[in-house]
Amino acid sequence: MIVSTLITGLALGSMYGLLALGFHVTYAVSKTVNFSQGASMMVGAVLGYTFAVTFGWPTIPAIVAALLGCAALGLVVERVLVRPFASRGSDLWLMATIAGGLILENAVLFTFGKEPRSLPSPLASEAISVFGTGAYPLQLIIPVVGLLIAGLLALVQRRTKLGKAMLAAVQRPEAAELVGVDTRAMIAASYAISTVFAGVAGLLIAPLFNVSASMGTIFGIKAFATAIIGGISSAWGVMLAGLLYGCVEALTTAYLGSSYTQIVSFSMVILVLVWVPNGLFGRAEVKKV
Repeated sequence: MIVSTLITGLALGSMYGLLALGFHVTYAVSKTVNFSQGASMMVGAVLGYTFAVTFGWPTIPAIVAALLGCAALGLVVERVLVRPFASRGSDLWLMATIAGGLILENAVLFTFGKEPRSLPSPLASEAISVFGTGAYPLQLIIPVVGLLIAGLLALVQRRTKLGKAMLAAVQRPEAAELVGVDTRAMIAASYAISTVFAGVAGLLIAPLFNVSASMGTIFGIKAFATAIIGGISSAWGVMLAGLLYGCVEALTTAYLGSSYTQIVSFSMVILVLVWVPNGLFGRAEVKKV
């Protein structure tokens, strides 16, 4: 039972981690976050279902189209819900992105419908034996994908000109513009990347759960909790925190019951922040005075 529980926890944790990576990207580039990230995950799953099942497209084109749709959504969120407020030093982008997520969720509810739908996948149709317990191949693939994306993101940020330009957009915006970095474009790109991560999470989790307009709400909340636990400034931190969060949640559900799941998991968030205010892997910002 413990193996099955941990496999489930790692798969769930990877979803939280992928969404949390979206929070990390936008925070690292603009010191803002997209609180409609859960809705972006839902959009990825809904678009994947629409292209693959409703339109009957092959799997790869359907995935590509769904992720492009998520990227476009990210650009709209940044331009409409974040930039007008952040550009004048206001924190109202917080409420704007929350409202945008609710609007998006209800728009999908009216167009896609409220009934959950199943997204078939050959990776989630037949279980295989893993250490004596059954698991879908997709459950084993999801953590690998999450860790690979986290590693790739960390590599891009540290080793490529694009990554350094994105980080410079918030660290030294005036200096970045002097050397030709378009800071607005970098911030917009960070939101596109953020929603693509959410779309990947939605596409990966959809075959294991039903696709519905409300599927991203609780994922978004837990992903933000994960980002805080891991230290939102660290790509590896938020992904590892996601895996930890998912395992704690799965173990709590298995051994104490689902009634205790939210109590234990969110209590863990509070305790971590009391002991480590910057998260497990985060670093305190140095402020000039």
